[in-house]
Amino acid sequence: MGKHFFMNNTVTTSTTPSLMLQGTSSNAGKSVLTAALCRILLQDGLSVAPFKAQNMALNSFVTPNGEEIGRAQAVQAAACRLEPDVRMNPVLLKPSSDTGSQVIVMGKPVANMRVKEYVKYKPTAFAHVQSAYDSIAAEHDVMVLEGAGSPAEINLKAHDIVNMQMARYAKAKVLLVGDIDRGGVFASLVGTMELLDAWEKDLVAGFVLNRFRGDVTLLDSALDFTTNRTEKSFFGVVPFLTQLGLPEEDSVTFKESIGRQLPLRDDALDIVLLDLPHIANFTDVDALTIEPDVSLRVVNSLDKLGKPDCIIIPGSKNTPGDLHWLHESGLAVAIINFAKAGGVVTGICGGFQMLGETVSDPVSIEYVAQQSSEIDVHLHATQQGLGLLPLRTVMGEEKVLTRVTAIHAPTGNSVTGYEIHHGITESTGAQKLDSAIIREDGVIIGYGLADSHDFQAVWGTYLHGVFDDDKFRRAFINDLRVRKGLAPLQGVQASFSIDPALDRLADTVRDALDMKKIYEVLGL
Repeated sequence: MGKHFFMNNTVTTSTTPSLMLQGTSSNAGKSVLTAALCRILLQDGLSVAPFKAQNMALNSFVTPNGEEIGRAQAVQAAACRLEPDVRMNPVLLKPSSDTGSQVIVMGKPVANMRVKEYVKYKPTAFAHVQSAYDSIAAEHDVMVLEGAGSPAEINLKAHDIVNMQMARYAKAKVLLVGDIDRGGVFASLVGTMELLDAWEKDLVAGFVLNRFRGDVTLLDSALDFTTNRTEKSFFGVVPFLTQLGLPEEDSVTFKESIGRQLPLRDDALDIVLLDLPHIANFTDVDALTIEPDVSLRVVNSLDKLGKPDCIIIPGSKNTPGDLHWLHESGLAVAIINFAKAGGVVTGICGGFQMLGETVSDPVSIEYVAQQSSEIDVHLHATQQGLGLLPLRTVMGEEKVLTRVTAIHAPTGNSVTGYEIHHGITESTGAQKLDSAIIREDGVIIGYGLADSHDFQAVWGTYLHGVFDDDKFRRAFINDLRVRKGLAPLQGVQASFSIDPALDRLADTVRDALDMKKIYEVLGL
């Protein structure tokens, strides 16, 4: 398919039909609906791929080629039964402070940029976006695009590369999604349309209401009023979906979903996930939430810590800053005392680094200062870790991005996942360390201190997705049960696979949307 583009007016001659989901706000459910439509189109015999020009997220994934993309696009790729591809998310922003982000283009870090720096860089970023879209769209029958935030953010529209400018470039039909659960959805839909330019309004095919609870017929008058006011019809009302069984992209949604866990058995283990200010790849614990004997809590203050059976320190996009927060909040001392008393503490990626004695970021790879202050200077230097493992970490400019097959050394269980980190972590030699996770190439990417149990009481690893393997996860949980004086549960108790969840999602969304109408606007 021949394609070309002009940077001045972002016109393309793409002939690949495309549908785009934009929202009246962030967290309107665009990512999940994009995945649903990808699976529906695949079920209907079409070759389909997802695309998000620019994603801002701390939850990322590594493609088979060692390139970093947003986790949501990896889930959407799974919905299409495709391997994650960097072309699906050519620009990824990973915030490291309120005013700065690491900018990742075509899967590789370019630089840490503040907002104004990135705005200047956006024409270059958009050129990569256009090239990526042209390439992947040429390989498929139909594309499903996802926007970001709202297309009506008038302070951002002048340099937009992810919403209406991308829709115009792809000649996409836009469905505007509103989250009715949060209230004010009809005002949001009408207000969004009022703030769009004429050419942007022309791209909007219609609306989708998301996360509705109740009798849909009660909405008839409101739907009619909104259609009469905007001249845009509704393509459907999607019900509020619980227990999706899919990784969440947004940490707010993730924490809300944890709070909606089903009632658990009396002998459930109490596992705490620390809610770091710059928490990243929190989906590393997703698989634990499906286990019948696990209660997962998200904790961000000392008074909520309680007496858990295990503390998990997750990844972080600002390990020095989050270490500082742990010490300032009093959680660091509590974690140290918990471990000394025999408690189980596990760290993943940034959390693994924090378990050591020091973390140094000499050239500000992760920490982006918001202002000049004594704290900023301190955070540029070496931070004291928790001192639970004799390790030191130094942040380096080279970023490790790789898919991994490995072995959990103490039990021999196989594990798979991926590495995303700048740090190089080494032993200080202060005491004997034992291997925890060993890659198939022999590189050790996890350490712990051995005791009399199958798992080390304190251990950490750079391996994201370490709990996804059913057998390994059950061994870990059973070790916690034994430490608590409970009998282990025999055999795998729960299977962690998102494919059945994607089919269930697609079935529900297909029933809720007018798919005939969607096919008509796509010309399919």
